[in-house]
Amino acid sequence: MKYMVQIFGGRDTWDEEMAAYAAAGWGPLVTFMEEVNKELADRGEWVEAQGLGGPGPVRTVRARPDGTPEVTDGPHFPAEKILAGYWIIDVATPERAVEIAARISTAPRPDGGPGSDPVELHPVMEGPPE
Repeated sequence: MKYMVQIFGGRDTWDEEMAAYAAAGWGPLVTFMEEVNKELADRGEWVEAQGLGGPGPVRTVRARPDGTPEVTDGPHFPAEKILAGYWIIDVATPERAVEIAARISTAPRPDGGPGSDPVELHPVMEGPPE
């Protein structure tokens, strides 16, 4: 069973959040992410993981009626949070996916304490619904 675990950052506070991590030194967060990825890889559950850039470089693209692209700056959906990164995992049970998501939720904040931030867990469809 494949799942996408998503982490988020503040849409309007992205730069401040990244500056706080930079000021504190990225070490604890990077180490945490590397440890999670290694654990998942060692168990054969890691498929892919990526950190994403903030809202500044995001572009929304839509096809006009004639098929040409219409490009606007920024995320399409008005929301407080923006996708900051994700993991694709392949696990034996939904319970294991929840366990991994809970672990990822503990990523350290700039002060070194556990974030306990919410993460989203999405099943990856492997075909049309039956």
